[in-house]
Amino acid sequence: MTESQVPSTTLDVLEATSHITSRFDTGGRGINNHQGFGFPGLKKRGHGKGNRSWIKIDKDGESKTLELDKTTIMRHCSLPSRDLRLLDPVFIYPSTILGREKAIVVSLEQIRCIITADEVILMNSLDASVVQYKLELTKRLQINKEEPDELPFEFRALELAVELTCTSLDSQVKELEMEIYPVLDELASSVSTLNLEQVRRFKGQLLALTQRVQKVCGEIEHLMDDDGDMAEMYLTEKKERREALSSSEMYDEDNTPNADRVVSHSTPVSPVGSITGLKSLQRAISSVSSSRHGSFMSSSNGAENINQLEMLLEAYFVVVDNTLNNLLSLKEYIDDTEDLINLKLGNVQNQLIQGQLLLTAATFVATIFAVVTAVFGMNFETSVFEEPTRFHWVLIVTGSFCGILYVTFIIYFRRKKVFPL
Repeated sequence: MTESQVPSTTLDVLEATSHITSRFDTGGRGINNHQGFGFPGLKKRGHGKGNRSWIKIDKDGESKTLELDKTTIMRHCSLPSRDLRLLDPVFIYPSTILGREKAIVVSLEQIRCIITADEVILMNSLDASVVQYKLELTKRLQINKEEPDELPFEFRALELAVELTCTSLDSQVKELEMEIYPVLDELASSVSTLNLEQVRRFKGQLLALTQRVQKVCGEIEHLMDDDGDMAEMYLTEKKERREALSSSEMYDEDNTPNADRVVSHSTPVSPVGSITGLKSLQRAISSVSSSRHGSFMSSSNGAENINQLEMLLEAYFVVVDNTLNNLLSLKEYIDDTEDLINLKLGNVQNQLIQGQLLLTAATFVATIFAVVTAVFGMNFETSVFEEPTRFHWVLIVTGSFCGILYVTFIIYFRRKKVFPL
């Protein structure tokens, strides 16, 4: 019965104690002025340095900022230290949703929080997603007081975290699309170093964003495939079951007569007392069997009610899967643009090779003509120089031969499909 009231008060008391201790240690006054515990030269650990700022939001939508250390949160939420490392902003971890016995650990992009059956402990940050999560959750919880919702508290908090994450990723994808499509179109029309550098930068952003979306999509899909993980997230139901079990145990202890509790070892046991003890034993066995049966029925009902959480996750899985498809389509568009650019560059390279072949053939033909003129330029006696018209015919025949040879080269290249027809 008292378990539902302990966490909130315990968290406040531990927070106040840790805050006072941190102030006392920071001031350096009270016990002695040395750095150690009465021993000079020994450094004293600053217990207040491990505190972080957290925002606690209860079921009524009331929020307040607390200074808590890791040990206080671990003791309050019954979490191991490795789960709190996922929430540490110093380290970069992929998006994760973990269901524990008394809490749900959520690390989705910038939203990092611990959800219990009674409250949400959100890591305080100036990020827009964190501020929006705080404002929207408090608003929805205050509205829910007037219009009750079928979803338990932990599912409403988890739904908002997933919703804001999917919305943030989708908006980032749309912004990237608006920036990258004009650059790709311009690059397809004119290849330049500036456009290539912009596309390279956008491609890096696209790769990083795709990995983040794939991790969120994979985490939601993993939860949908594992019924055990989804059953662990029914914190309100498990809390009510624990309270019912503790209240039934307290009721059995209160209704047990004192005569049945204390049995004298010095006096013999009468048959009536034996019958009474036997009846008490039967009642205890029946109560244990009924509690086990009730626990089994609750587990069966929880297995049936998993569909509620599965439908909730499935709706956002469709959203994030659509975002992932948009990213893949954008990646395909970039690949198609790169293929088009490669085709254009290949065409330009082929044109350069064709021009080089024509120049090589022309150089070869010109070399033949230059050889003939060089031969006749030598100082030797021949009958050709006796009549000037004969040398003119030599030049005409040599030039015609070179022209016919050059045309032959072009026809050969075309038949070999080196040049377009």
